[in-house]
Amino acid sequence: MTLLDPALSAIFLGFILGLQHATDPDHLVAVATIVTRERRFTDGALVGVLWGAGHMTTLTIVGAIIVGLKLTITPAVGSGLELAVAGMLILLGVLRLRDAARGLATVPAAHLVADHEHGGQGVVHSHPHVHGPGHAHEHPHVHPSRWLAALGWRSGWPAGRALFVGAVHGLAGSAAVSLLVLATLRSTASAVVYLLIFGVGTIIGMTLLTAAMAYPVALALRFRRARQALAICAGIGSIVFGLAYGYHVL
Repeated sequence: MTLLDPALSAIFLGFILGLQHATDPDHLVAVATIVTRERRFTDGALVGVLWGAGHMTTLTIVGAIIVGLKLTITPAVGSGLELAVAGMLILLGVLRLRDAARGLATVPAAHLVADHEHGGQGVVHSHPHVHGPGHAHEHPHVHPSRWLAALGWRSGWPAGRALFVGAVHGLAGSAAVSLLVLATLRSTASAVVYLLIFGVGTIIGMTLLTAAMAYPVALALRFRRARQALAICAGIGSIVFGLAYGYHVL
């Protein structure tokens, strides 16, 4: 039983470190930038799950390779991965500012003539529009049902964005430091178990954090001005943090 104690202690430590790992500033900035796009609480909370899944996947695979092949992460490689995180944060900020710019291009109230409800059903229909005296036409389009919209969220770019950001974070930052704990484990299997437990802790921690963010964000996004303000603040904040993060790495 004594021989198992170091492994069990490392695994328990992995879960605790995973919870703490979710609170790293670069992680919080990234997920906050994504969460401010989501108008539903459940979608916002799901960002943390997807981010954590991407993070755990890359960290577990890379960690297993490092332990199995007895490799080391050189400072040059570590710095390159950190710069990738900085670049990703800047890109997220630019995308949020683009969202804000699109939100400013609002349609005049007089342009839309018809306003009606669809009862939550997916309906192909058209709205009559006016563009001046004597000129009116219709734009046929579809409002998808709620379950189709939810399916699109899970399979589309917003979901992929959270997974991708988590995967990049899984390769860099303090996740690399956590690999030092693997030196106390005697087998690749124990290392993989440790990394999985570390990943589970990170998923739980990040899900709790994104859920805490998502509730007030969902309330604020009911208002157009709040949507624009959140997009601008999140975009600028992510860009500034990404630049500072990259400068610190250099």
